[in-house]
Amino acid sequence: MAPGVALLRSSRVVSRSKISAAERTRRVRGQTSALLQTAVAAAASYGISIYALGHEAPLFAAVSAVIVLGAVRGQEPRRAVEVTAGVVVGVTVADVLVLAIGTGIPQIALIVVLAMVVAVFVGAGPVLVTQAAVSAIFVATVEPPTGGLVPTRLFDTLVGGSVALLISQLMFPLDPVALIRHAARPVFSELGAALEETADALSAGDPGAAEEALYRARSIDESVRAFNDALQTGYETVRLAPPRRRARGHLDEYALAASQIDLAVRNTRVLARVAISVVRNDKPAPPPVVDAVRRLGDAVRSLDHQLDLRGDEDRTGETRSLALEAVRLATDLVERPEVLALGSLVAQVRLTASDILRGSGMTLAGAHEALDGAAGLER
Repeated sequence: MAPGVALLRSSRVVSRSKISAAERTRRVRGQTSALLQTAVAAAASYGISIYALGHEAPLFAAVSAVIVLGAVRGQEPRRAVEVTAGVVVGVTVADVLVLAIGTGIPQIALIVVLAMVVAVFVGAGPVLVTQAAVSAIFVATVEPPTGGLVPTRLFDTLVGGSVALLISQLMFPLDPVALIRHAARPVFSELGAALEETADALSAGDPGAAEEALYRARSIDESVRAFNDALQTGYETVRLAPPRRRARGHLDEYALAASQIDLAVRNTRVLARVAISVVRNDKPAPPPVVDAVRRLGDAVRSLDHQLDLRGDEDRTGETRSLALEAVRLATDLVERPEVLALGSLVAQVRLTASDILRGSGMTLAGAHEALDGAAGLER
């Protein structure tokens, strides 16, 4: 190998090593808080069991704290309690069965099965069932009971789980706004894309493209459900975790938008169906109606940013301006005789604009007044 080539390869290896080391250091720094929380939880649980309960070598207190904290960090309170319950079920069932049938390969299989059966019987979800099995394995293999049935390990497990819940749900709970923002983004993105595709289909006079836009609009329901689930989790976190109480106002804004965006999704599906009818003869729709639908898509994306940048009056004004511009463009069509068939489309533009306006924070009366003003109607 030529010296120059060897030197070049060596420099690349060194460069990759430097990048890798820097990336690994960044990862460690990003996990510093989680690592420290786990260490504190293990030590605190161990100490509580020793000094408060008088237990000797309470291994399960520290272990359950680490298991529960690792499984529930960043999760909703309901799942955190479920994981803790799973660990408790596994330890309890394994303690009883090991004393009854001993340990060994067949016994371990039976213990794991019965621990999971008990978890399922009490109505547990997959997370609890898994944790019950893991805890049962730990009891049966690492530190099987040798004396009578003394609930020492059960108490240690409860201590560890309680400390983990205290740290993960009360002291360092998940960020409800970040959770909801993450869940909301696909809804706004897909709804904006569905409106954009509908506008493209109207512009090109393409029934096939309009069908695809309708399919996209129909596929948003799952994202809407995830958005609503995230809202429920967010409110639960705010209610239980004092450090997150200040996020309630932001959650209220997302909740208001969620109810209206759900309606906007339904209206967009109707709008796409009307668009299919309008372009069924492969004739494009008039440019104003195309622009009106595009403005709705722009308004949806603007509403997403408005909720993200809470308190930005300029962004709020932009959202409302785009929605009202869509109504103005669509309403102008009614003055032309040849556009009577577009009446349903115009009505859907107005309905969807109303949903967006209310999602931006307008009252129902305020939205109606603004829509009438945009359409040039007297009140």
